[in-house]
Amino acid sequence: MRKLLIMLLAVCSMTVGAQEKEKEKKPLTINLPQWVKDIKLSGYGMLQYQGKDQEDAHENTFQLRLARLSLDGKVGQFQWKVQMQINGNTSTLGASPRLIDLWAEWQPRDYFRVKAGEFKRPFTLENPMHPITQGFMSYSQPISKLAGMSDRTGEHPSNGRDIGVQIQGDFLKNAAGRNLLHYQVGVFNGEGINTKDADNRKDIIGGLWVMPIEGMRIGVFGWTGSSVINGVSTPKNRYALSADYVTASDWTFRTEYIHSQGYGANAAAGDKADGFYALCIAPVIAKKLHVKARYDLYRDRKDWDTSKTFYEIGADYVFNKYVLLNIEYARVNDRSLEKHGYNMVDVELDFKF
Repeated sequence: MRKLLIMLLAVCSMTVGAQEKEKEKKPLTINLPQWVKDIKLSGYGMLQYQGKDQEDAHENTFQLRLARLSLDGKVGQFQWKVQMQINGNTSTLGASPRLIDLWAEWQPRDYFRVKAGEFKRPFTLENPMHPITQGFMSYSQPISKLAGMSDRTGEHPSNGRDIGVQIQGDFLKNAAGRNLLHYQVGVFNGEGINTKDADNRKDIIGGLWVMPIEGMRIGVFGWTGSSVINGVSTPKNRYALSADYVTASDWTFRTEYIHSQGYGANAAAGDKADGFYALCIAPVIAKKLHVKARYDLYRDRKDWDTSKTFYEIGADYVFNKYVLLNIEYARVNDRSLEKHGYNMVDVELDFKF
């Protein structure tokens, strides 16, 4: 009996020892809450070569167009985002890096979402698009001049963003469960990013579009507010007519007309401006190789003497989902110059993670 007890104790001790060693081999695990697991770090950079033969303003340069780094996530019914931008080609590097996005959106239903913070103005179809996937060497002139990027009002460059509150949603589902209507409307300071309201008058911006078939949007947008120019508050009223269509076979069509009433940074330029663009991106190899063309017109006084037109053709090659190469040629007709016409070449290598 004594020998049997000794043997049992030995077996037990060996078993316990083996279990302890097994525990030591197992890695320490920490159970993180879901909202922490949902946080995503992403970013991208845009490297650029640009040349032009404009009289008395020749250019032939490599440059760092921009780099961005962002965090986004979701907590219950709330989605949030923080994004920073660094410009590599600005003459005032003190303005870079800078915060361009800081917002949270409550999303209780598809047809009702509330966003607050600093984010894209709900004006035009192109303005909210990613700089890489919008398709060309830059946003079109009407978007740049009349949506708050390099605005004719003299507002500091704001990447089409402002500080405010917005509601938006999609509704009216068809038999296939796809929404046919989208609306969005917001109240903003009217001064661009990282800036308090200068005249205590708010900008109201909104849009409505229909989606009659998969991939198509036809919309209208409106914007009323004010701009502070040389310490004086002046009215600002704009509207846009827009349409785009992205097919299942990888074709893209997009066009918009924008009209603006309200004096710009230079009052002598008058209180009306407008612009129009139309583009097509056609697949040679779907999702891989494309050719493209764009007509891009902007009139700073809504007359032909101040018109500037880009006639663009180009191609892009998608190496993978992280790297894209763009090549473009543009013939420019700028009637504000003594010699109207000149040529431009743009090459961009874009990467993201």
